[in-house]
Amino acid sequence: MDIRSGSNRTPGSERLSTEMTKITYIEFNGTEHVVDVAEGLSVMEGATRYTIPGIEGDCGGACACATCHVYVEDGWFEKLPPMDELERDMLDFAFDVHPNSRLSCQIKVDPSLDGLVVRTPARQY
Repeated sequence: MDIRSGSNRTPGSERLSTEMTKITYIEFNGTEHVVDVAEGLSVMEGATRYTIPGIEGDCGGACACATCHVYVEDGWFEKLPPMDELERDMLDFAFDVHPNSRLSCQIKVDPSLDGLVVRTPARQY
């Protein structure tokens, strides 16, 4: 039990919430996975926890590999915080980048993203 908050949180869990946000991951072949992702995780972390095919996340979310590249569905891209220079640079290493490309490790889950839909590319580098 965390004495400061009176909760049963384990050390290091402070960034996670009990609130869940629905994220839809669509594989390149069209297979959909609708999952509840804890707020505070990244979209990539949600994918790796549920072993969603097509999102590898080789660097563990450090924005250092571009193997979590996704396409953000219309209507959602503009709702995301803008990408920073590091993410933009890492996308240079991604396969088949489109205007709606993002690295899913850089998209933090919060209630405003409930219903977010992302698609995976044909392959990751």
